[in-house]
Amino acid sequence: MVKAPIHLLSLFQGSKPFTRTSLEPLPASRQFHPSLTICLSSSSFFCFSSVSSFRYRERSPSTTMAEKSKVLIIGGTGYIGKFIVEASAKAGHPTFALVRQSTVSDPVKGQLVESFKNLGVTLLIGDLYDHESLVKAIKQADVVISTVGHMQMADQTKIVDAIKEAGNVKRFFPSEFGNDVDRVHAVEPAKSAFELKAQIRRAVEAAGIPYTYVPCGCFAGYFLPTLAQPGVTVPPKDKVTVMGDGNAKAIFNKEDDIAAFTIKAVDDPRSLNKILYIRPPKNVYSFNELVALWEKKIGKTLEKIYLPEEQILKQIQESPIPINVILAVNHSIFVKGDGANFEIEESFGVEASELYPDVKYTTVEEYLENFV
Repeated sequence: MVKAPIHLLSLFQGSKPFTRTSLEPLPASRQFHPSLTICLSSSSFFCFSSVSSFRYRERSPSTTMAEKSKVLIIGGTGYIGKFIVEASAKAGHPTFALVRQSTVSDPVKGQLVESFKNLGVTLLIGDLYDHESLVKAIKQADVVISTVGHMQMADQTKIVDAIKEAGNVKRFFPSEFGNDVDRVHAVEPAKSAFELKAQIRRAVEAAGIPYTYVPCGCFAGYFLPTLAQPGVTVPPKDKVTVMGDGNAKAIFNKEDDIAAFTIKAVDDPRSLNKILYIRPPKNVYSFNELVALWEKKIGKTLEKIYLPEEQILKQIQESPIPINVILAVNHSIFVKGDGANFEIEESFGVEASELYPDVKYTTVEEYLENFV
């Protein structure tokens, strides 16, 4: 076993996600996105309200079968949001995207907004921090999906308040798209970030709002193109760094598939007031298994550099923001295995690939073929 040097800061610079060119490129600040959005919504190793008195309208079974719900996405121009907007529109749902006027006029984001319009998406001008516009937008939808980033995570209570006032929403998907925040074993500062998401869950439940939570594991576009190695743009060909012993299981899902599974759940009573885990069996790998798969594809054995847990914990304590966040989240996922270290029980959750076998998801093995 080879131990890595303690100085890891340089490893977290410049890694780029692999994603489709038809969708908007990430903003310049993307290099910190894994720690503050994706890994709090996924992983980036190397990569309150009082109970409401209103009632939600229920549809008759015949109406539910005949119509597709109207879906509003808040945060639709973000990393995972754009995939969900597209999936909703392509699935035939009347789809709405709440966007700020400044987003429409932005030279980069504006192009993405135009692509939404070409898909038949209705743009609603408003803002998370403008209660009146938020309520007005929500009144036009049956289902609200939030895909806001980490910096707006706590402000989802504003969405909860607006949903309560609107009184018509039959289901809310708060911004999750990572690990199950009620079943993690994280250390600080990731612990507080996960607790923030858990607080949003409690606010949704206290308000009596029907919900679905969607933990999806790691975004494939951030991790598989580099085999989850920091500071590189191609998969490793000589050596690879492994957190812990490499035996903890993690989940890697393509962003399109995450969106497809999420939209499938919109009108499915089986996922109502449940946690929808996106845990397809062919996408669950330990890091050692992932490395072995890659070695098989390239016909070469890589040198493994293992980072002992005590070294990782020390580095978390010594590193500045956001490096400490990145390391702490990755410790949760790649050392503790928080993405897949528990069984999904019927009392609280369902698994997406079991519910929707018609979704032909991309497997990890298929995804890696792009880089051989």
